[in-house]
Amino acid sequence: MEKSRFFIEVAYFGKNYHGWQVQNNAISVQERLNDALAILLRVPTETIGAGRTDTGVHAKQLFVHFDADSTGILANPDRFLHALNGLLPHDIAVKSVLPVHQDAHARFDAVRRSYEYHLHFEKDPFIYAYSSFLRDIPDVEKMNKAAEFLLGKQDFSCFSKSNTQVFTNICTVSRAEWIWESEAKLVFHITADRFLRNMVRAVVGTLLEIGIKGKPISFMEEVIASQNRSMAGTSVPAQGLYLTEVAYPYPVK
Repeated sequence: MEKSRFFIEVAYFGKNYHGWQVQNNAISVQERLNDALAILLRVPTETIGAGRTDTGVHAKQLFVHFDADSTGILANPDRFLHALNGLLPHDIAVKSVLPVHQDAHARFDAVRRSYEYHLHFEKDPFIYAYSSFLRDIPDVEKMNKAAEFLLGKQDFSCFSKSNTQVFTNICTVSRAEWIWESEAKLVFHITADRFLRNMVRAVVGTLLEIGIKGKPISFMEEVIASQNRSMAGTSVPAQGLYLTEVAYPYPVK
């Protein structure tokens, strides 16, 4: 019987996982999802995600596709979601399932991705795993002016982890700004057509060089022009980073 293709929307808390992608000798979100689908659908099932997140990074929205028999449990989406969530650990949730055309691809069809990076400035034992703690409050106005250099289509090799197997380091960034969510919580929002490995954490580290360590606003322009990772700031901790949205040219809800 010919299989049909489905998209599922996944959210997860990344602390206990070595990122999204299946790895040898390490537990990943994808492995947990594949295992749960294999039990539910009673056949080995492979998933392909919209992108990969690093160890400890969270996702509020990640779309994944897989192929399966549409006449079984998938004929009842509510039952499928209830059963799949029952097989998954508490820190991974499936939020929706949608049949899509056979050529739809969770990774290659995505046209936009958004991330947030969360900072807090008051010691709080209840959010340390969800946000990155800073003792010093940065100059947000300076950081937002520096973030304007990120906008547009550019080579972002300076923010990429070395030895990655990608065909290009060019990305188009459409949003990059810091917003205060409260007096003690600051969030960086960034949106692009694609991201390089470790890119957002390196961008935030570079902006903090400007906002806390006193580098000039033009430092961001110099770092981008250098195409040299050693010029950029240190990558910030993973627990503050969230993949928040993946968008497609067709409906996925």
